[in-house]
Amino acid sequence: MAIALQLPYPAKRLAAIVPPRPSWLAAATVLLVCVPTGEKDVTASVHVTPADLASLALVGLIALDLLRGRLPRLDPAACALLGGVVLAAALATVHSIDPASSVTGFVRLVQIFVLVPAAVLLAVRDARDRRLVLGSFVLAALIEGAVGANQYLTRTGASYTGQPIRAIGTFGALDVMAMSTVVSYGLLAALGLALAERRPGGSRWLRRAMWASAAFLAFPLAVSFSRGSWIATAVAASVLLLRADARLAVKGVLVGAAAAVVLVGGLGLGASGVTERLSSIGSVSAAPDQSVSDRYDLWATAGRIWQDHPMTGAGPKAFQQLRDSHAPLRLSSGSDAADATIGFQREPLLSPHNMYFLVLSEQGLLGVVAYLALFLALLTGCLRRATGPGLAALALLCWVLWDFLYADIGGTTTVLTSVVLGLAARTAFPGPDSREADGA
Repeated sequence: MAIALQLPYPAKRLAAIVPPRPSWLAAATVLLVCVPTGEKDVTASVHVTPADLASLALVGLIALDLLRGRLPRLDPAACALLGGVVLAAALATVHSIDPASSVTGFVRLVQIFVLVPAAVLLAVRDARDRRLVLGSFVLAALIEGAVGANQYLTRTGASYTGQPIRAIGTFGALDVMAMSTVVSYGLLAALGLALAERRPGGSRWLRRAMWASAAFLAFPLAVSFSRGSWIATAVAASVLLLRADARLAVKGVLVGAAAAVVLVGGLGLGASGVTERLSSIGSVSAAPDQSVSDRYDLWATAGRIWQDHPMTGAGPKAFQQLRDSHAPLRLSSGSDAADATIGFQREPLLSPHNMYFLVLSEQGLLGVVAYLALFLALLTGCLRRATGPGLAALALLCWVLWDFLYADIGGTTTVLTSVVLGLAARTAFPGPDSREADGA
C-alpha cells in the first residue's frame, strides 16, 4: 500500500510539466521559430531548429494519445489526402536519381505536409485551442516585427540597395524572407481573430488588441521589402474580408489605402525604396529585374527536369543536383546577401522558388496530383466552413497557397507551413469529434 500511495506523486509532477492541452505544443512550435539559430550552411541537407523539435514533440504526444485511445482517429478523407502525399513522396524517393540523398527530403516532406498537420488537426479541438495557436502567430509576429522595425530605424538590418535597412528580424540575411513570412502570418491571424470577435458577446478588448496588432505589423512588413509577402498578404486579407463581410472588404480597401499614404508619406518610407519596390511589381513581366529573371529561369529548369522524369520525378532533393545540367546559361550563380554579421555572401539558388514546380520536378505528375488534391480540399473546405477563428485559418491557407506560386519550403519558418495546414484541416474537416463552436 505504501508503494501504491507514492506512485501518484510522480504522475502529478509529470502532469504539471506536460502541457494539459496538446495545442500548447503547437503554439510553442510557432513561438520557437523566433529563437535565433545562427547563420547556417544553406547547402546542408538537414537543418534542425528548436521549432522542429517542438513540432516533433507534438507529433509524439499525439501519437501516444492515439495509442492510448484518448483521441479519435483522423477523418477518412483527411487520411486519404495525407496518405496520397506520403505515397507520392515514397514513390519519388524509390525512383530517385539518388535515393540515398532523397531520403532526407522524404522525411522532411512527410514532417511538413503530413505528420505535423495531422498532429495539429488532432490537437486543436475547440475555439480555445484555435485562439491559442493563432495568438502564438500574433505574438511571434509582434516579436519579429519589433526587431525588424528597430533594424530599419537604426540601419542595422540586411543590405537593400546598398543600405542596411532591410528588416530581417532574428533570422539573418541568409534567411531574408523569414521575418516577412512570420509578420504576414501574424497580421492575418490578428485580422481573423479581430473579425471573429465582432459577433454578439465577443471580447471588445481582444478585438481592439488584434486590430492594433495588425496595424502595427503593417510597418515591419513594409520595411521587409518583400514583394512576395506583400502580394500574398493582400490576396489573403482580401479573401478573409470578403468571406467575413463584403461591405467590410470595401472599408478595408479604404483603410489600407489610407495606411499606405501614412506609411509612405507620413513616415518617409517612400524615400527608403518602398515605392520603388512597389512599382517594380508591375514590371515583373515586361522588364523583370535580375531576381525575377532568375526565378523565371528556375521555373523553366524545373520544367525541363520534369520532362526527363514525368511520372515520379527526379526524387526529393534532386533539383539542386540537376539544376546546372538543365538551366539556361544566363541563370545567376546565386543571390546576394549581406549584413553586419556575415558580411557579403552569394547564396546559391537550390530550388525553383515555386512549390508547384518543385513538386513537379522532384515528384512528377503523381506528386502534383497528390499535393493539389490536398490543397484544393483544404481550400474548398475552409471556404465553405470558415467562421469565427476559422476565418484566420482560411486567410493563412490562402497566403501559403499564393506564396507557393513564387516560393517553396525551406528555411527556418518552414515548420509554420505545417501548422497552417493543420489549422486549415481542422476547419475543412471538423469531424464529429470537434468540440468547437466557432462563434463561441
